[in-house]
Amino acid sequence: MRLIRTVPLLAAALLLGAASQAIAQSRGVIEQSPLPPPGTIPAPRQAVPAAPPAPRPTTPGVVQRAPLGAPQVSPGGGPPQPSAAPPMAPAPGSDAGGDVMVVQPPAQKIPNAFAVYAGLDKITGRITSFDVAMGETAQFGALQVTPRACYTRPVTETQNTTSFTEVNEVTLKGQAKRIFTGWMFASSPGLHAVEHPIYDVWLIGCRASAPVTARSAGQQ
Repeated sequence: MRLIRTVPLLAAALLLGAASQAIAQSRGVIEQSPLPPPGTIPAPRQAVPAAPPAPRPTTPGVVQRAPLGAPQVSPGGGPPQPSAAPPMAPAPGSDAGGDVMVVQPPAQKIPNAFAVYAGLDKITGRITSFDVAMGETAQFGALQVTPRACYTRPVTETQNTTSFTEVNEVTLKGQAKRIFTGWMFASSPGLHAVEHPIYDVWLIGCRASAPVTARSAGQQ
């Protein structure tokens, strides 16, 4: 009877010893791992790199092509060859691909033999128009007007009539004093105007030939 009672006690003692040993081992493992100092952030765990994808099975007789831009592997096992870049579109205005380059032609100037002016007498308010040949001088009041060039534009272009003109003032002593030299514009008379207290002159247009007067028309 004593032997039967002793066996459960021995089993209980063995189980208790095994449990105590397991608890001691776990405490030792916990105590061996150092704890981070207070106020610090533990380093993140490094991610395990993923395994490369397995190559796709190839079908006999079918050539596998690399994506566009990736190096192509030569069949003989040589170094990889770069793939051909996609064709680029030709730049605007170039003649690549058979297109013809269009160049805007420069503005054409038509020289004329006569310049047409308008003169204003500020005292009487009378306006007079007169034609002057290139290089010649016309007298308007106390002003002498000499055109050097007169240009017009073709009918297909925007009209811009210009004239390079020289204007002198005749003083009371009979001397000619230059008061204007430059370009006159028929579309903008006030852009380059003659500054004079009594007379004013501006460009109206140009003529390729001499104007037809009433006398010459009657003779014809």
